[in-house]
Amino acid sequence: MSTARELAHPERDEIRLEGVLHALSDPMRLQIVCELARSESELACSYFELPVTKSTTTHHFRVLRESGVIRQCYRGTAKMSGLRTGDLDELFPGLLASVLASADRQAERQTERQEERAAKA
Repeated sequence: MSTARELAHPERDEIRLEGVLHALSDPMRLQIVCELARSESELACSYFELPVTKSTTTHHFRVLRESGVIRQCYRGTAKMSGLRTGDLDELFPGLLASVLASADRQAERQTERQEERAAKA
């Protein structure tokens, strides 16, 4: 049982592929994961500026944590989040790297489309 200051996380052998894929399927959660991957360190939840309410942001972090994609802990009053890269790579080799690379390519395509539209306007 976890306390208010101790957050529940699945053990490595409890992480399920369908849970990870579900967590990564949401654009806001994917954005969080991409930012965590770029930082290569833990980030405070307050670092993320998402275009959703605070309660929705909390929900997204909970889904990521409960699926085993991230690990969260309190440091003072800050809730810190970090990717469980080692666990995910051990269980699903190449999955996280592939998802992150695909997300980068998708973002590049969106930027190119926006630039083309701006050039035509």
